[in-house]
Amino acid sequence: MSSIIYPRSPRETMDGWSYLPRYIDKIRLHLAGKLHADYQENLGKGFDGMWLKYAGVTHEQMIEVVKKSVTDGEVCDWVRHNVKKSPAEKAAHARDIFSRPQPDNAEAVARLKLRKEQSGIVHRDDIKTFVDYIDADEKRL
Repeated sequence: MSSIIYPRSPRETMDGWSYLPRYIDKIRLHLAGKLHADYQENLGKGFDGMWLKYAGVTHEQMIEVVKKSVTDGEVCDWVRHNVKKSPAEKAAHARDIFSRPQPDNAEAVARLKLRKEQSGIVHRDDIKTFVDYIDADEKRL
């Protein structure tokens, strides 16, 4: 049995934000000392960093918010009151993460192919994005 506790899917939403529940899970696991090593290097970077950039907050702010909260509802309330982004801006963020790798980014396309090879799912033609890969690698797809 795997000792990895997987964060929620990047497709999960909170307050109209795709990916936010996953980022919160990763922070909670990190604070509890249970974030698997595979996730440590990119905590606050990668898709986490994309959410932070769109939201206009720092990783340190989010760690403090999650640290001081007990429930997701408390985090959601903080985001709702402190991150003033329109539905269109939230949708732009979702389109951005769900479209990666972009076809004109050869390096990212090669990285997705490598990840699929490393996970033994190179035959999965339905996995076209990193979000697809994450859900397949974490046994959701």
